[in-house]
Amino acid sequence: MKKKIEAVSGALNRFINLQTTASLILFAFSIFAVVWANSPYGNFYEQFWRYKLAIGFVNTNFYLEKSLILWINDGLMAIFFFVIGLEVKREILAGELTTLRKASLPIFAAVGGMAFPVLIFVLLNQGKVGEHGWGIPMATDIAFTLGILKLLGNRVPLGLKIFLTAFAIVDDIGAVLVIAIFYSANIQWDLITYALLIVGTLGFLSYKHVYSKYFFFILGFVVWLLFLKSGIHPTIAGILMAFTIPMYREIKLSEYERELNAQLQIFKNCKYKNPKLLNKKQLEVVEEIETISAKVQSPLQQLEYSLHGWVSYLIMPIFALANAGVVLSFSGLEFTGHITLNIAMALFLGNTIGIMLLSYMAIKFKLADLPKGVKLKNLLGVSILGGLGFTMSLFITNLAYDDETLIAAAKMGVILGSVVTGFLGYMVLRIQLKPEK
Repeated sequence: MKKKIEAVSGALNRFINLQTTASLILFAFSIFAVVWANSPYGNFYEQFWRYKLAIGFVNTNFYLEKSLILWINDGLMAIFFFVIGLEVKREILAGELTTLRKASLPIFAAVGGMAFPVLIFVLLNQGKVGEHGWGIPMATDIAFTLGILKLLGNRVPLGLKIFLTAFAIVDDIGAVLVIAIFYSANIQWDLITYALLIVGTLGFLSYKHVYSKYFFFILGFVVWLLFLKSGIHPTIAGILMAFTIPMYREIKLSEYERELNAQLQIFKNCKYKNPKLLNKKQLEVVEEIETISAKVQSPLQQLEYSLHGWVSYLIMPIFALANAGVVLSFSGLEFTGHITLNIAMALFLGNTIGIMLLSYMAIKFKLADLPKGVKLKNLLGVSILGGLGFTMSLFITNLAYDDETLIAAAKMGVILGSVVTGFLGYMVLRIQLKPEK
């Protein structure tokens, strides 16, 4: 049991370390975007991201022309959602969402963290311009929230970190469903049917343990293109494709250990003629180790591991640089200022009340259990941090609004709400949690 806890702790700490570094980079790029947009070079900022790029052949069906910001939001973000899909599938099959009992508290918390921000925004914004942006305050940014937990060091219990990770993943599932159902228009169902047939076929092949990453990649691009043309946001294709990636090993762990030990023994028995070069037999051993090492990793785990760094260190910073550059202006606040304040309040109050209330009710009525080492009061700080919705909130902003003034007002609300919730959540947890001696 102790070894199992240490294994979970080690894997989670590696994940949090990655997210912490990513959150710092994300924060730096976001600040740079705001500074750039409000500098004398602000016009260049707008022009740069509106620059048109095209692929394919002109005057054919295989031609796409989009602005740079749309290539990022429709293309690169599909990879981001693909990684989210891999995380969701892993958690369902072998993680914190494997059973209803394990998943119940994160599910209740996520439902509260989605429903109450929406409710508060709708109530505050009733009858005013910008009502369609109700989905903006319902998302949680896992990179920033885990980054803040990392700042608190060893005082944060493992159970609280696991709860926050599982809660954020369930929250992402909800955000994806909202995007697919409510922020899609003029849907061409014939293209969706073709895409789903491809996804279904890939899922069947995965079930039969037939998998080629190159084949899946080519068909994944076709599915993305069909979604792009269909009217449903193409990032949904990333989620669906992730569910088709198999999670099985070609060899068992015991067999891998036996093969690995045998190959290492052969390597040790080889005589070294040149300390700077491997001989032929050693090269064969190294190649065999690489082969069996590839077989012991499931395609899902291997893809998630290899893509996580690219998403955290490249895709998300580029997304922030392209989307966080809001021009800070007080002109026109009489028309759009309410959107800024309502989003900020919905992020803070909605998540704090919703997550805490539904978590309390689930525990009170014995529908869920508190994580080991976590007290009910500790959930208050995490509930506040749930309002840190930066990345997904900015993403939904671009889907909810077409008017640039509404987009700018919403982005200011996201930034304001995220800063407030991040600071207050950190302070509450810092006061509540005593450092380990």
